[in-house]
Amino acid sequence: MTTPRILERKDHKISRHDIQSEALTVLYGLHEHGYQAYLAGGGVRDLMLGRKPKDFDVVTNATPNEVKRVFRNSRLIGRRFRLAHVFFGLTNIEVATFRALQNAEDSDAAQQPHFKMRDGLVVRDNVWGTPEEDALRRDFTINAVFYNIADFTLIDYVGGLNDLHARVIRFIGDPAMRCVEDPVRMIRAVRFAAMLDLKIEPASSAGIMASAERLALADRSRLYEEIQKLFFCGAAQAAYGLLRYYGLLEVLLPDLGVWLGRKPCTVRCRRVAGALEFLDACKREGRTVSPALLFALLLGGAVEAEAAEAIARGTHVGLAIYNAAMAHCRRLSERIQVPNLVRQRTAEILGCQQRLLAEDGRRAEALAAQPFFPEAVAYAEFNLRGKPGADATLARLRELEAAHPTATGDERPRRARRPRRATGAARSRGPRSERARCESDGGGGEAGMREIPMAAANESEAPLPF
Repeated sequence: MTTPRILERKDHKISRHDIQSEALTVLYGLHEHGYQAYLAGGGVRDLMLGRKPKDFDVVTNATPNEVKRVFRNSRLIGRRFRLAHVFFGLTNIEVATFRALQNAEDSDAAQQPHFKMRDGLVVRDNVWGTPEEDALRRDFTINAVFYNIADFTLIDYVGGLNDLHARVIRFIGDPAMRCVEDPVRMIRAVRFAAMLDLKIEPASSAGIMASAERLALADRSRLYEEIQKLFFCGAAQAAYGLLRYYGLLEVLLPDLGVWLGRKPCTVRCRRVAGALEFLDACKREGRTVSPALLFALLLGGAVEAEAAEAIARGTHVGLAIYNAAMAHCRRLSERIQVPNLVRQRTAEILGCQQRLLAEDGRRAEALAAQPFFPEAVAYAEFNLRGKPGADATLARLRELEAAHPTATGDERPRRARRPRRATGAARSRGPRSERARCESDGGGGEAGMREIPMAAANESEAPLPF
């Protein structure tokens, strides 16, 4: 058993007043019922780095079912990692149970129904353990420091306090093995390095480079979540550089990687870097950036290059770019589970640009009522940077945007459903609803709504608003 390093209250700068009141309620509530409960993860890390935490996570020796009995305002989620979410209005606190170390070569672990590995990936891990085991099974040392609300001490089993002081990211245990267990950890390492301005230490860096190809084995829905966290962290340009350096971009976004090539500092590389610099500027200004606009900024250059051949054959520019974007996003969805509506919206943003900017924006009025118009204007703002007459064109587009408020981001007004007449067995034998078909294809809820079909060969049959 490892003797932890204990940092007394007088030796660190974290105060209970820095902690979200809802998190304190959970911590004290668990203590009052006789359980251990620590603040863990990013909340402790950010407070130690002098940053304002985005959220606070709690770890405890109470099982998820016991947490649910303590807090009636909680809900259990997850299969791979069983968690409890305790809800306080729109705020929720994530509560995890201390997890045990597991070894795939251990016969006892292989027989454990709550732990499962496939191709080296941990696909289920719900074996409860001790605080030390929980710390050792976390990804990085900087995320494994616990704050004990009982005596206001910091508990460190893995050297996380030293790494926070040195501002380095280090995998806990063998880096290559940690990347094999969960390839998404490589994306997280890049995000923390870019967002927190930290260095990835040499052994961890080598482990990422050696395991980059395994990112293709990660769950598609998790990759969709992680790519948003990565590029919306406020340091998207720095994250892009690290993805390129470690060879992760080619695995995460294969078509974009092929278009960029391996040479650094090309015109294509500068375009993508410039798009992400624009994205970072939008985040600093507090502007909303939707996933569709993110994908348009990332993929716009590659999509336009893909559409060039169809344009040369005489296809309408907007139609060619729309079709190329839809094809590109369909291929991307084999790696990342991009919702159907996001794919469609990305194609609309890119496909309408010629019409949007024609005659210095004078032909854009017909597009102003479309749901994608605000995002299309934002993309046009990126494209127009530094070009003559850009200010006047943008001013005209902004006026149209202000005059036609509409749904933004990935939202779109829902069409009212027609009531169904069939009931009972007759209804169950009828055709499935459009939404049910979409959900069975992997796009749940609103994100699974039907896409606009690929445009027909005849331009006049294209179901496009531009």
